[in-house]
Amino acid sequence: MSSFTATSPWKRWLPVVLWAALISLFSTHWFTSENTSSVIEPIFRWLLPGASQATIDLLHALVRKSGHVVEYFIFSLLLLRAIRAGRRGLRLGWALTVILIVGAYASLDEYHQSFVPGRTAAVSDVMLDTSAGILGQVIAALFIVWGEDRRKPAPA
Repeated sequence: MSSFTATSPWKRWLPVVLWAALISLFSTHWFTSENTSSVIEPIFRWLLPGASQATIDLLHALVRKSGHVVEYFIFSLLLLRAIRAGRRGLRLGWALTVILIVGAYASLDEYHQSFVPGRTAAVSDVMLDTSAGILGQVIAALFIVWGEDRRKPAPA
């Protein structure tokens, strides 16, 4: 029997670990604001040729912060999938555990950034990341509840 079955911990937790590693990669010097500006700003200059430098800087910052939201939103969904372990339904404890892990990992990630040249640690980023994790849990809960409602037979 394979150790990589649908219910195996490997299959549930490997995506979480890989996504966490990707988040950590995004916290390295390769993804400093200075480095991402060399890619993102020319795109905005091409799309918005008349935009001021202040507008370009604002858009660059928004793209970077959106990255936080996407990273931790997906991280929270992967965590929920792993914790649920194929079980149906919705439990507040699962969501709270996910939010706790997301907040802890976001804090650890920001702490790591405090040692990376060109990066800064910000409590506001931890709050943004954790909020994205909460958003992921709210949306997951809505989909779970909606899915359960769709499976119920219609009243006669």
